[in-house]
Amino acid sequence: MAAAALLAASWFALPIRQVGVSGNQQLPATQVKALLGATPGFGWLYYGHWRARRLLESPWVQSAVVTRHFPDGVEVQITERRPVARWRQGADALALAADGTLLPGAHDVDALPLVQGWGPDRRADALKVLSALSGYNVQSVTYTPAGLKVQLPSGSVWSGDLASLLKYAGSISMYPDQDLSIYPWGVSVQE
Repeated sequence: MAAAALLAASWFALPIRQVGVSGNQQLPATQVKALLGATPGFGWLYYGHWRARRLLESPWVQSAVVTRHFPDGVEVQITERRPVARWRQGADALALAADGTLLPGAHDVDALPLVQGWGPDRRADALKVLSALSGYNVQSVTYTPAGLKVQLPSGSVWSGDLASLLKYAGSISMYPDQDLSIYPWGVSVQE
């Protein structure tokens, strides 16, 4: 009983008055605080790891650290996901993070490479290709059950096998402005 009284007294005697948010670019600080349930005067026992879990449910938040600053502060440091591609879903193009998470409400993503396709979902493969070919100014990656096609500013690369495409990706620099087909046994150049 005494422990419960002490717990209740600490809630009111040491309320959190300051909540700092850092690392946010996409999510406004007010939304970060709302996801944490950080309302004015909430109790000092608030800052546990279990509260940060709600924040991690946002697709924009990759990680979060909640730190208590005695006597009346909490600091929330978040790392947000960044859009690396657009994924065409029907008529809409949604932003994708490097880990494949859809990022709703992303702004200024028209210049990002487009990922699209049909058949089994191969977004993860397309994102691996984008990462591996990041120095080649990839315009789009299209996946089908037969393979992956990478559109470059001038030329393209097709492969039916992700491992082969990643293995022979250096061929792009040897054959600029060409259409390449990459197979497990080598590279075919179409002029």
